[in-house]
Amino acid sequence: MTSRSCLTVILAAGEGTRMKSSLPKVLHNIAGLPIVAHVAKAVHGAGVRDIALVVGKGGDQVEAAVRSIVSNVTVHGQTERLGTAHAVLAARESIARGYDDILVVFGDTPLIETAALDQARAKLADGADVVVMGFRPAVPNGYGRLIEQDGRLIAIREEKDASEAEKKIGFCNGGLMALRGQSALALLDKITNDNANSEFYLTDVVEIANAEGKSVVAIEISPDNVIGINTRVELAEAEAVWQTRKRRDMMLAGVTMQAPETVFFAHDTLVEADAILEPNIIFGPGVSIASGAVIHAFSYFEGAKIGANANVGPFARLRPGADLAAKSKVGNFVEVKNAKVGVGAKVNHLTYIGDAIVGPAANIGAGAITCNYDGYNKHLTEIGANVFIGSNSSLVAPVSIGDNAYVASGSVITANVPADALAFGRARQEVKEGRAVQLRARYAAQKLAKKAD
Repeated sequence: MTSRSCLTVILAAGEGTRMKSSLPKVLHNIAGLPIVAHVAKAVHGAGVRDIALVVGKGGDQVEAAVRSIVSNVTVHGQTERLGTAHAVLAARESIARGYDDILVVFGDTPLIETAALDQARAKLADGADVVVMGFRPAVPNGYGRLIEQDGRLIAIREEKDASEAEKKIGFCNGGLMALRGQSALALLDKITNDNANSEFYLTDVVEIANAEGKSVVAIEISPDNVIGINTRVELAEAEAVWQTRKRRDMMLAGVTMQAPETVFFAHDTLVEADAILEPNIIFGPGVSIASGAVIHAFSYFEGAKIGANANVGPFARLRPGADLAAKSKVGNFVEVKNAKVGVGAKVNHLTYIGDAIVGPAANIGAGAITCNYDGYNKHLTEIGANVFIGSNSSLVAPVSIGDNAYVASGSVITANVPADALAFGRARQEVKEGRAVQLRARYAAQKLAKKAD
């Protein structure tokens, strides 16, 4: 297909009132990516570099979402809603540039696959003038039927107009279409609104092309490809399909998942072979996991990088900028944000590491935290190689701990600690014999007084 030029027209002007949202429906997310961006991503994967985007309300936001995937985008406004053909012709200026192939897709079908688009373009390359993408739903009721004869698509029959024999056909119209570029505008311009709704229907192009003796064919694609999003219920259903696909792809690529149905990926999650994912893990955008890493249950990641053979969780949270080197360990109830954890370093439990550099083979004790925020600005904590930070210590940034240094448990460190030094930052312990008896008596009296009030 690389030798054939192609324009994809993405129809994204619908307001999506059934979403009950102030946000255009194509901007709702699946796997952390707007619906319309999923469509653009599939198109880009099919080798298409030019997109004509037809927009309505919220057009600037929709354009930004598409441009995050494909840079060559022309935007066309559709102020009136007069049918699918009318929407396509809003992009007349772009279509007229003279492409070999024209793809027409909907901005609310996020599960369209690159393979389906490739299949349609291949038919155009073989000589077809119009290619309709059809599917076989479990229950065809309500869908237009694709009527074929001798390998040709001769009609698309809406169910209300279909005969009893035609209603038994299980091959249905998915709405997606590919047109030969040199004849696309001529065919589209012949579509009329001579129907009960006075709208211009793209499906009429099949009858027009057949009347002119052009080649019209249908291809079969998976029903998932044509799932449109109109409500939040359908949004959740599409998310489930997307996640199922992603989990399967991950496992086939060599990732071990003990309970795949409980793991949720983002659109850009990267996990290398031989990584192990335990149950109940959630990935936000921007996460990569190297080979051999083990991710324990009930962990949440976003914008994080996890090195080879690292060990994370359970109940760990990695926020944007977390960068764990090979063989590092981040344990249970640990949060890491904008911090590098060196090779073999251990942050085992109940700890916060933010805006920090943790050197190789360092050990951070339970309950230790980097105090990175002064109420106005963030500051860096630097922890050297082989450093030992005792439990329940607070490192008040900006501060650095030199290589091989020790920080005693319970310390509050406010000044730099040189290499090989031992730092104490706590008050001297005092023991007052018998004082506990006096305290208990005082507190008991206070409690009785409160009750009496």
